[in-house]
Amino acid sequence: MNVLLASAYFDSHRGGIEIVAGRLARELAARGCEVSWLAADATQPVLDEAMRFTPVPIRAWNVTERRLGIPFPMPGPWGIAAIWRAVSSREVVVMHDGLYPNNVVAMLAAKWRRKPVILVQHIAAVPYANPVLRGVMRAANAMVARPMLAAADQVVFISETVAGYFADVRFKAPPQVIFNGVDTGVFALPPPGFKKSDVRSRLGLPRDGRVVTFVGRFVEKKGLIILERLARLRPELTFALAGWGPIDPNSWRHPNVHVFSELQGASLVPLYQASDCFVLPSTGEGLPLVMQEALACGLPVVTGRETASADPAATEFIEGVEIGTGAPDATAVAFADRIDRVLLAAAGPNHGVAAMARNAFVRERYSWAQAATQYMALMEILVTERTVPAQTRPAVTHRTSA
Repeated sequence: MNVLLASAYFDSHRGGIEIVAGRLARELAARGCEVSWLAADATQPVLDEAMRFTPVPIRAWNVTERRLGIPFPMPGPWGIAAIWRAVSSREVVVMHDGLYPNNVVAMLAAKWRRKPVILVQHIAAVPYANPVLRGVMRAANAMVARPMLAAADQVVFISETVAGYFADVRFKAPPQVIFNGVDTGVFALPPPGFKKSDVRSRLGLPRDGRVVTFVGRFVEKKGLIILERLARLRPELTFALAGWGPIDPNSWRHPNVHVFSELQGASLVPLYQASDCFVLPSTGEGLPLVMQEALACGLPVVTGRETASADPAATEFIEGVEIGTGAPDATAVAFADRIDRVLLAAAGPNHGVAAMARNAFVRERYSWAQAATQYMALMEILVTERTVPAQTRPAVTHRTSA
């Protein structure tokens, strides 16, 4: 099958959506699909031995991310023409998130060329502190995301939270929920003989005490202002922040904050394993991949209440805290209290059993192989519907969750 996969950026951009897109590209290619991956040329795809797809970099302006921290690449005339050509020569289009201009153009091209489209929706609304940005987000969802979801031949949500937000859309087919997978061969419990203090020393962290880790882009949406308040509230805790972005946590000048800008993918594993708790005070999320990775490494997770409900089956392993819009100090206090409780439990005699239970849950629940198989089945259905006369098509039952 000849597949065009479309996203805003390539995985070297290090955002969750593009990392998922990259892994799906590799999984589909490993199953015999001829995969082309279209994304803005702000960064290039990560090159590795599993790269069996063809990258299609699109010339685009990335001004909003550079100036506002909002990832929103805009294709120029040459980029639009390249998207149109790419869609024309493929059997099916799988695009990640409906708000990005790249994907809007790809949807228009697919409709013109009668190519089936699977739209994977990762996020719902982002409650920015700035009321203007909140209004723009609401308008964009109303005028762009919802029409895109309605136009797609098949919609896939990556969490129950996002599915619920868009439940009123008139879909062409019942949407499905397909959770992202986790590479549990990489993200795993510490190996035998693992010495947390030695790993911390190699990372430049204190050998003793409690370490709370965050992984994600350094932008408002990820709750950086809450993390800054947390670091002030709990000077006895060490906060390890892995990521990059327009907000620089080093500028806070808190001695208990350590920034890791280069860690990504497998290089994050020692940090996860050497930590005591994972915190993600972000908003507008689906089911963040970094949260799944932290659970696979056995860490307790403290996140926003909405994010904690993204997968109902995972709620016993995730602590949810209400995130008050425009109330970072109160929210930080609530997070600090919950982190204290989690760390107290982690110091108890059953902490090893709890870590193994988290890891086992991830291994059983989140599988890239299973996710890729489900996407393959959807693509085969859509391609068959476009090529086989209606009277000879087999009956198909759409599932609403996975």
